Formats: sequence, C-alpha cells, structure tokens
Amino acid sequence: MANAAEDFSQFGISKEEKDKLVGELIRYMLFKTHQNSGCPIKREELTQLVTKNYHQRNLPTFVINEAKEKLSFVFGYEMRELQRTQPSSKARTQSSQQSVADSKSYILISQLPPNVYEKYVVDVNTAHLSGFTFVIISIVYLAGGKIPEENLWSQMRRMGLGETESSHPVLGNVKQAFELLVQQRKTKLMVLKAILYIMSLLREL
Repeated sequence: MANAAEDFSQFGISKEEKDKLVGELIRYMLFKTHQNSGCPIKREELTQLVTKNYHQRNLPTFVINEAKEKLSFVFGYEMRELQRTQPSSKARTQSSQQSVADSKSYILISQLPPNVYEKYVVDVNTAHLSGFTFVIISIVYLAGGKIPEENLWSQMRRMGLGETESSHPVLGNVKQAFELLVQQRKTKLMVLKAILYIMSLLREL
C-alpha cells in the first residue's frame, strides 16, 4: 500500500479527486456493459474520462488499475483486458506503441463460480433474447457504433434472421422481436440514467 501511495503522489491531485475518477470509470464500465450487452469497451473511452480534466501522462493507467481492483473487490467482476492482434513491425515508434494501447479494450466477467452463475443469474427463459441482442450489438459495434437499419438487416439475413421471417423456431416474428428489443433498451437506458443521477446527488450530500 505504501508503494501505491507513493505512486499516487506523483499526480498532484487529491485523494477525493482520484476516488471520483475511479468511481466515474466504474460507473461507465457498468453502464456501458449493461447498455451494450457485454460488448468490449475501448480503452480510449476510459482514458478520455480522465484526460478531459487531467493531463498527467500515467494517470489514466493508474485510475484503470484502481477501478479493476474495486470492481473485483466490491462488485465481483473481473475487468479483463483484450487486445486486437497488430501486424508486426521492426521499427516500433512511439506512435505505433500508442496505436497498440488504443487497440485495447475491456470486458466485465463475473467472478461467480459457473454453477452459481448458471443457477442464480442466467435466465433460461430469456437466454435466446440475450443472444439475439448480442448479435445485433456486435454488428453495430463492428460497424463503428452506427449502422443504417437496412444494412443491419442485410447482415442479419446472412444468419437466417430476416425481417420478413414470422415463424422463427426460437424468436417467432423476427421483426417484432427486434422492435421489442429496441423499446426495452430505451426503457432500461432511461432507468439507468435516473439511477446514476440519483447516485450523483447522494454523493453530494
């Protein structure tokens, strides 16, 4: 712990400021994970939470590491780092090293034992909708975060999920399942925003 305090002292910010940054990053991870059904969150997004007000070079890494510890200890999540494979290069410049850092992303993984997770967390009645959600979000994610609906359906038709399919063996009417999913996610997003707003008010009391 002494080393952690020593490392922290170099940034020239108060403990309250540091704790606030860690809290913001944790909320962002939890919110985005729920919003995007577990899709990876880019390190760049997390870094921007820190650098929008602070410009110390190694502060984002410090805050991310602190968030990892708290997510594990308090919430029971492992914040696992992912990294896309980069083409090898003999000349590794600082810019190329930065691009490697930017290619990193994170996901949250429950630390519950698999049998406990299956019994108390997984809902077999909605598992097919979770899979459907993940497919859609993955397509949108790979498209850069936005995709025209006609292009989305074009990709989904390749997987046998056409918008005109009305008797899918699991989803039934695929178009209706999609529209219901969109509506549910809008509702959940509103609830999450309200919860986060209330939490921010409580912190100020």
